Amino acid sequence: MPETSIHETAIVSPKAILGAGVSVGPFSIIDGGASVGDGTVIGAYVHLTSYVEIGRGCHIYDSTVIGHPPQDHDFAGETSYVRIEDDVVIRENVTVHRATGEGLATRVGKGTMLMEGCHLGHNVKVGQYCTLTNKAGLSGHVLTGDYVVIGGLAGLHQFVRVGSYAMVGGMAKVVMDVPPYSLVDGNPASMFGLNSVGLRRRGFDQQERNKIKKIYKLLFEGAPTLEDAMELVSKRYPDDGLADGIIAFARESRRGLYHWRPGSAEHRGRAR
Repeated sequence: MPETSIHETAIVSPKAILGAGVSVGPFSIIDGGASVGDGTVIGAYVHLTSYVEIGRGCHIYDSTVIGHPPQDHDFAGETSYVRIEDDVVIRENVTVHRATGEGLATRVGKGTMLMEGCHLGHNVKVGQYCTLTNKAGLSGHVLTGDYVVIGGLAGLHQFVRVGSYAMVGGMAKVVMDVPPYSLVDGNPASMFGLNSVGLRRRGFDQQERNKIKKIYKLLFEGAPTLEDAMELVSKRYPDDGLADGIIAFARESRRGLYHWRPGSAEHRGRAR
């Protein structure tokens, strides 16, 4: 691993912690208390505040700002954090804010890419190996699973959850929970079925994709209420990992779920 390299115009506090082989570009600022893992590359004009922890092998591009206080009226100056896991790519002009709440953290999972201009608000938690496309915006307390794709200029309302392997289309306005494996798009957003292309790319075979469709058909059409439908799915698919994950996501929903009726042109949300 190459030696740590700090450009002569960068300002790095002696109280910052830099791992082996870190590279810091021109005019970047790393405040005391920040930590940067081995092999991470930091571009020009990047600012990491005192409350930021960056993992190993990350690449943070120019003009990114990580760790400023949240845009939240409830924030009262408490100590909170941003924690970025290993192998994360953060492109130009990204902003990631600290959490609201003593000791809490805004988090980005391993292997995720945040493309140019994305914003992560306070208390956001992004899963592993996600892709947030240019200028996607996640409001406070948004939670995503793993392998999620969020299209450019999409906006997610606070407290929205996005299930693993789901895709949100570009410029979508998302105000309810996005079920796992699904494709949601539009303004206002609607669910248009499964994220079939993404599932194939992640190794889900035809049999698994067909099972997911059947599970959602039961969930959205099998009973008059979502509660009854979840019980029906559990009985029809006992001890099934795919079904259990979908049911667990649905049970935890507080904003309601996007849903679609297979074979129908009707697209709308379904609250609990």
